[in-house]
Amino acid sequence: MDLNTVTEVVRTPSGKPGREWREGDAWLAGGTWLFSAEQPHLRRLIDLTALPWEHLVAHDAGLEIGATCTVRELYAFRPPPEWTAGGLVPAACEAFLSSFKVWNAATVGGNICMSLPAGPMITLTVALEARYELWAADGSVRTVDALDFVTGDHRNVLAPGELLRRVDVPAHALGKRAAHRRFSLTRLGRSTVFLIGTHAPGTDNLLLTVTAGTTRPVRFAFDHMPDAPTLRQSIDAVPADVWFADPNGTPDHRRHLTRHFAEEIRRELITGGPA
Repeated sequence: MDLNTVTEVVRTPSGKPGREWREGDAWLAGGTWLFSAEQPHLRRLIDLTALPWEHLVAHDAGLEIGATCTVRELYAFRPPPEWTAGGLVPAACEAFLSSFKVWNAATVGGNICMSLPAGPMITLTVALEARYELWAADGSVRTVDALDFVTGDHRNVLAPGELLRRVDVPAHALGKRAAHRRFSLTRLGRSTVFLIGTHAPGTDNLLLTVTAGTTRPVRFAFDHMPDAPTLRQSIDAVPADVWFADPNGTPDHRRHLTRHFAEEIRRELITGGPA
């Protein structure tokens, strides 16, 4: 879609692009959503893709994902064998409701900052206990837990002019065993629920992340593997207004699916095989 209110595009922003921010600006990365709808409030785009940000850096401490890394690049990443949760990466990429054309342009940071309930990059990074590095318009830097970034449907903690620079995924989370479940009304449809459970080898813990069925990510952390009633009670304790409603599912439907798939994940991580 043509954005006919935009009069300027900054192709080569400074190394700290937030300092150039002014009202009526928008960050441009993949642009797959930006150019899909009218944006009458916009006057200028600041192109982040020209910045020399490394897209994927693997090291002993974990994985750094640059905000402008595309879905295609992330999908092609092959984690080292010791990162047993690495299989979550292609699974999350495949959860996109998009064509290969979108994969080639859509960015990890863009999907996170859209902050939609079904954002698969949100699911992935929250489940892997990531932290986000944010750059403010005044040049300051802060980090937030991925779990705390999205606050509701299409809402997050970003201040005006603030941007997501990088996602840091810790190695200890990548080294966990993982199981996931996703449901959509059609094979290539938007996620109705998307759950990921992780379990650290040599422990009895469980970390369960619930997304798509809720307006924001919900995490259940158990020091000891819960039994089925305990897990169900925890899910039932989620406030009613956190469950999401749209044409892909009612809150009651999503709660039901979450109970079902959470129990499957619990059993899989206990037994070491699909439930």
